[in-house]
Amino acid sequence: MGQKTVNYGQTKPQRFHAGEVPRMGGAGIFAGLVLAWLVAALSDVVGLGLRVGVTWHWALAWILMALPAVLGGFYEDMTHRLSARYRLVLTAISAGLACMLLDLSITRLGLPVIDGWLLAYPWAAVALAFFAVSGLPHAFNIIDGYNGLAGTVALLICFAIAHVALQLGDRQLAGMVVCLAGATAGFLFWNYPRGLIFAGDGGAYLWGVVIAVACVLLIQRHQQVSPWFPMLLLIYPVWETIFSIYRKSARGVSPGVADALHFHQLIYRRLVRGVFHDDASRRMLIRNNRTSPYLWGFTLLTVVPAVLFWSNTWILMAFCALFVLSYVGVYIAIVRFKIPSWLRR
Repeated sequence: MGQKTVNYGQTKPQRFHAGEVPRMGGAGIFAGLVLAWLVAALSDVVGLGLRVGVTWHWALAWILMALPAVLGGFYEDMTHRLSARYRLVLTAISAGLACMLLDLSITRLGLPVIDGWLLAYPWAAVALAFFAVSGLPHAFNIIDGYNGLAGTVALLICFAIAHVALQLGDRQLAGMVVCLAGATAGFLFWNYPRGLIFAGDGGAYLWGVVIAVACVLLIQRHQQVSPWFPMLLLIYPVWETIFSIYRKSARGVSPGVADALHFHQLIYRRLVRGVFHDDASRRMLIRNNRTSPYLWGFTLLTVVPAVLFWSNTWILMAFCALFVLSYVGVYIAIVRFKIPSWLRR
């Protein structure tokens, strides 16, 4: 299997590393996550003292709903032959399973008129949850471009969800995302800064599905949490996806066609300074590693206010709007080479 996974398309426009690197890091994350969930479920049975309230049924439901998307991602990572259409179908199957097995629905958006409509038509609330769970995996896949980028974003988001869940006494939900954070941290040990393995589509889809389900359950189970808390937490990958669809459509290009014009790719090309080193692969690795911290900082600018104001809808909405305006402004500035010298490193 290792021989099948190392040949990461030399001609891919989103490629920003040298040499052949395995893209099956997601398999390790999934294995660690499943093991952690099963240990959490076992802890209450044998008296390990974790007291997270994770039942066998609960853990198995999460594993089952993640499988279609994750297995599809693994197949693409090994063969590079699974079209975007089939990957969309598989993430949709995972979303459908999540809605059925975990009874997901989004009945409020913090907007009275829409909230009333969602309460009046339960199918619409389920459809909204389905859309969120099926879409976020692809958003994480888009930002998974550099060593430590998507993994650290997922880690920060998991910690934020766990923090709010614990504030509300929901140890069960906090335990599920802490397990994902632990599995992700293990992956990051090998991924950043050495770039020895990539998460691949399987890892990105796993992050997206699990985090989306956790966010839906958090606002579904706790009325104190504003529905805009997860929106601000996830605004970076979500807006990156929306903006990518817009700019490709504006140029008459299919949103499914890969390019090298994502925000993180422009930072790599325009902000990260060249590196002087005799080894070309070493130069590329160093520049790759210098790209992610820009996006970590950008993510912290949304995670911190989300954690501070998790119950205040209007403040969270204002920060979402501020992020969108900042993103577009910085993107245009980078494209036009109008970047302050102090930002370049």
